[in-house]
Formats: sequence, structure tokens, C-alpha cells
Amino acid sequence: MKNKTIIITGAGMGLGYAAAKELASKGANLVLVDYNEKSLADVKAELSTAYPDVKIITVAADVSNEAAVKNYVEEALKAFGKIDGLYNNAGIEGKQASITEYDVNIFKKVIDINLMGVYYGMRYVLPVMQKQKYGRIVNVASVGGIRGVLHQMPYVASKHAVSGMTKNAALEYGRDGILTNAIAPGAILTPMVAEAFKQVNPADPKAAENEYAQRNPTKRLGQPHEVAKLVAFLLSEDNGYVSGQTIAIDGGESNIYGNS
Repeated sequence: MKNKTIIITGAGMGLGYAAAKELASKGANLVLVDYNEKSLADVKAELSTAYPDVKIITVAADVSNEAAVKNYVEEALKAFGKIDGLYNNAGIEGKQASITEYDVNIFKKVIDINLMGVYYGMRYVLPVMQKQKYGRIVNVASVGGIRGVLHQMPYVASKHAVSGMTKNAALEYGRDGILTNAIAPGAILTPMVAEAFKQVNPADPKAAENEYAQRNPTKRLGQPHEVAKLVAFLLSEDNGYVSGQTIAIDGGESNIYGNS
């Protein structure tokens, strides 16, 4: 990964932050994208101190805004002259509600960020990678992109769509040396997942977390750094032939029949 240029969206926290640390440790130059400018500044400061030889730029952007996505791609090219990898990570869960009770405006927001944000990223990065005849893209789906999740219809719909777009990109751009994959994390202990447990049990979110973990074959939740190592492989030259896949990283839980 040394001197590779990698764009990470949603880099200010959670899986994006973990990937930024992992990639910086391997010598990659980073374009960190997030809507939260303070979080970006904090991550950049931390990584610049730990890895002073790594070049890092930050771009504040709402990935659901096409112009903002085009701008972060342009800023990456201005700073580094190339884009070797895109980690399309930014996303939201939305709220938990039944299908008929779901707030339509929140539904649309989930689709705009989780689906359109991923599409815009590929739309503007793929032509750059085509010219280079090289590229690696990792989109974040979810186990909600390979099965249903109660009371999260827009999230599930958006993540299934991410998996589908990943397959198409692999088919259309593989001849250009571009490999595109998706990851499907299960319950990884990120701030977003912690917030979901607060919705499930506001009085005792830790109890909700522990109860959920008991359904997993490993009897624990995953950690962001474990996901980051998979992402780093998929974005590297070590990955020479894996493309069009949605890879679950969930301790095996998605293999259980009849999840309740």
C-alpha cells in the first residue's frame, strides 16, 4: 500500500476511521472524507502524528450531494495525481420502524446517503481508474445487504442495492484492471451500532448489546480493526482476482437459518 492514494468516505468515525488507521500504518496516502469537519481534523491530526511520512488531505462533504462527491475526487487528483482505491464507507442506519410506519423523509435520506452516495463515488472515480488501467473499490454493504433485518427496510433496501451495484461495476470495469467488491459487516461495535442498541433498549443499551452477541456463533461483536484488515487487503495489489463479491464479516451469523 506504500504511496497508494486511497479515498475513504465516512472517515471521521467507525469503520472509516479504523480503515484510515490501518491504511496509514501501511504507508498509503489518504483522502479523508466526512461531513463532520471537526472529526476529520481530529483523525488527520492523530494519524499525522503517528505516521508523519503519510500524506493526508481532508475534504468535508455530504456524499448524497453529487457536486460534493465530484469535488472530493477532484481534490484527490489535485493533491496526488491519481486514485488507487476508493473505500465507499459513508452511510447511516436511519430509524427503526415497521414498513407501514416508517417516516418517508428518513427513508429517502437513507437511500440518498447509502445508495446514491456510493453510486456517485463510483461514477467519478471509475473514469480516473480507467485511464490508469488500475483501481480497487470497496463498497460497504451490510449483512442487511444479504438478508432481511426487522424494522430497517430502507437500510436493507439500500444495502442490497450496494451489493448489486458492486456486481455490475465488477462486470463492466474488470477489463480495465479495476476490481470492485463489497463487504457485509454484521454487528461491529461502531458508534452507529451503539446508537442502534440505544434505540432497542434506551434504559440499558449494554444489555441489548450483550443479548445480541449471544446469537452470534462467536458470542461477541466484531471490532472495527478486524473489518479494516479485510478492507486493506481488498484495496491492495495482494488482491489480484477477487471481484464482484459481497463478503460477510460477521462471525458467521449470516449462516444461521431463521434469525429472529
